Amino acid sequence: MNQRTITVKGTGRVSAKPDLVVIEMNLETTKRDYAQTLELATAELDSLRTALVAVGHDDKALKTASFNIQTKYESYKKNDEWKQRFVGYTCTHGLSLEFDLDMPTLGRTLGAITECKAAPRFNIQFSVKDPEAVKEQLLENAVRNAAEKAKILAKAAGVNLGVITHIEYSWGDLRLYSETDMKVCECEAAAPKDLAMDIEPDDIDASDNVTVVWTIE
Repeated sequence: MNQRTITVKGTGRVSAKPDLVVIEMNLETTKRDYAQTLELATAELDSLRTALVAVGHDDKALKTASFNIQTKYESYKKNDEWKQRFVGYTCTHGLSLEFDLDMPTLGRTLGAITECKAAPRFNIQFSVKDPEAVKEQLLENAVRNAAEKAKILAKAAGVNLGVITHIEYSWGDLRLYSETDMKVCECEAAAPKDLAMDIEPDDIDASDNVTVVWTIE
């Protein structure tokens, strides 16, 4: 005889206050000579790191997220025919800087980045320092939600819940970032040395699901 069961999907929700600034940056350099490309890329990285250290960041705080060098070609037209010609080597260096959420520090940091001769492209996000704690709370809330739903269903059906026989969860990456969209002009002329900002990022709203199976009596 097949065992009678009830399957319920629970949803966990958490709202967390951002306490971490994440600035993702891209440095891109192109030179016809491979060695010159590397030399320029190194110089621009040193320039950016020096600017960040000058406003209080540790010299090890700037981390490499990605690094690649590839050939670059451009299209040109000759005798009504499109052709490709070699331009040089392009080095793309993806970087990340994280620090505690503090508006004066963020202002000084953005001033340093926008005034830096390396002129990196950058993106600002707000996250949390302890993402695992948020994920754990999500799972707890999801299982609790499933149990509450199961009790309601069992009561309405006139049956009793037995033991849990199966829990299904998909371990995926959760995007724990605030929806606050902060953009700063990436031009030296618009960058005061100490940006005065009064910004309160939105809370981070996250949700996750878990499926729980009970026997019913």
